[in-house]
Amino acid sequence: MEETCSVKKKPKTFKEFIISSYFLRPFLGIVIGGVAGYLYYHFIGCASGSCAITGNPFMSTLAGAFLGFFILNSPCNKC
Repeated sequence: MEETCSVKKKPKTFKEFIISSYFLRPFLGIVIGGVAGYLYYHFIGCASGSCAITGNPFMSTLAGAFLGFFILNSPCNKC
């Protein structure tokens, strides 16, 4: 069976690192997840404030950022 994956070369400079998928995928996952977490808090969150995650905007944003990071960097997306 033939391998369809190719090994990516690691960036050598800081500018190459910022442009590469080594940085962009996790960064975009954190940003998109954080925004989604805050929007969840704002529109759906717990009104009484007694909920651990959705009652606090900081915790909701943090939980969304973690989820976004782990979803975009899932081992299922790798070769």
